[in-house]
Amino acid sequence: MLYLDHAATTPVRPDVLDAMLPYLRGAYGNPSSHHTVGEAAAAALADARRRVAAVVGMRPADIVFTSGGTEADNLAVKGIAIGTALRRGEAVHVVTTPIEHEAVLASCDYLERVHGVAVTRVPVDETGRVDPAHVAAALRPESALVSVGYANNEIGTVQDVAGLAEVTAAAGVPLHLDAVQAAGWLPLAGTGADALSIAGHKIGAPAGIGVLAVRGRLPLEPVLHGGGQERDRRSGTENLAGAVAMATALELAEAERVEASARVSALRDRFIATVLGLVSTARLTGHPRYRLPGTASFTFTGTSGEAVLLELERRGIVSSSGSACAAGSDEPSHVLLALGIDPEVAQTAVRITFAHDLGRTDPVQAAAELDLVADAVASSVAAVRSGP
Repeated sequence: MLYLDHAATTPVRPDVLDAMLPYLRGAYGNPSSHHTVGEAAAAALADARRRVAAVVGMRPADIVFTSGGTEADNLAVKGIAIGTALRRGEAVHVVTTPIEHEAVLASCDYLERVHGVAVTRVPVDETGRVDPAHVAAALRPESALVSVGYANNEIGTVQDVAGLAEVTAAAGVPLHLDAVQAAGWLPLAGTGADALSIAGHKIGAPAGIGVLAVRGRLPLEPVLHGGGQERDRRSGTENLAGAVAMATALELAEAERVEASARVSALRDRFIATVLGLVSTARLTGHPRYRLPGTASFTFTGTSGEAVLLELERRGIVSSSGSACAAGSDEPSHVLLALGIDPEVAQTAVRITFAHDLGRTDPVQAAAELDLVADAVASSVAAVRSGP
């Protein structure tokens, strides 16, 4: 079985597992407890916070550990918007795009329904990129936040983050980047963002740990209330082993990022070209150049994406049609619809995503394996088109 759905989740790295195991066995104290065992746990948590902060280019006090990317996005979007409204004593406005992860879009929907927050969803072009000038035009005096995905989880398109940071800084509006897919592939420090969301299970940490890195000057209303952990920004006993795992995974991913991105990008480009050459109905989705190194996404007109995926699995290849968070839905992808793709074509989508270590030991062998995968894609599409 060849697993090619790394955008959905990644295996836990051995070094990460080794780092977190002591905090699942002997060093199991509660960081809030005022005794020697709790103090040792608090010291380990503080160290993990410091290490994460170093990778993202913020202060340790800016790091909030969460249960994952979804909670980090919720805390960023709801927390900053509501916190700003409370500070100002007036209604606020949020800007996003229609291709965001459901965690951002549903949070914006909630703000509209429950808190009367105005939300502008700035359109993207046919490759999934939003024009910073269009974002600038959407801003208002009451704007409290711009929330955009650093890189899209379905099509892999990477946004013009520098341009977005320039227009938001000029307007004095905080910029939140959903960096869940970007972590490990793109730089996290120096983006100009005021808040970043990260999920551990995308970079070799276990599921159940995430981070919202958010500048301390920003108002942030908690989503979870209780004992006041995480500097009163996210209550609940901290996942100490998860925090250590996150710090370790981030450090490892950052140390390898530049080399891994170049290596995997070359293999990705070869694979995309091969698939497009083998399947006449194949169309690449997302930006042909500004895309995640590990993402190859297509539509195959005249087929069913789910049927193609089943054929691929019969051939020993596991991939997906898009976001794992939307798996099982009969509706076409909201991302592809926002790109102007017809609903019938959107339902033919297939997303193949590669590991950070693809080709590390033998790039030639990896290229040969991907040629076989491309052949399997072509055979699967042909099988679906021919019917029973």
